[in-house]
Amino acid sequence: MRRGIDRRRDGSYRVRLPSEERDVLAALPSQLREALDAGEPTLYRLFPPAFVDDDESNVEYAHLVGAGLLEGKLAALHELERTAHAESLTEAELRTWLGGLESLRLVLGTQLDVTEESYAPLDRDDPDAPRLALYHWLSWLQEEVVQALSASLPEPSDPEL
Repeated sequence: MRRGIDRRRDGSYRVRLPSEERDVLAALPSQLREALDAGEPTLYRLFPPAFVDDDESNVEYAHLVGAGLLEGKLAALHELERTAHAESLTEAELRTWLGGLESLRLVLGTQLDVTEESYAPLDRDDPDAPRLALYHWLSWLQEEVVQALSASLPEPSDPEL
């Protein structure tokens, strides 16, 4: 079975993943929601500060947009969970997958302290190997989403673009 995501002529997107991978995809959002509810410190990359050296402005920024950012992340996780077993997605659903996948990758990457070396072949003896494999799989899936969505973009008319 060819795995991946591709655009159909009717504008929808075909998602070809084994049922085991879909089960993982459906289970991950609830784990991140639990972490969000608990306020785990590894979530800081989901809500980075807006100002480098201005704590007061960061507090004001978080007060102004924090609830909206959280609501958007939770909506993306819900949609990812809801559609994980779908064989066909609309463009809006696939765009939402992109946000959900990015949130999952950011948190997992922060927990694993991902670096360039993390992209080396997996060492099966590494205690983090299963989580690194999950991180790599989420990265691959995110790339599939980006490529599928990019296929619908018009070709640039200006060759200098």
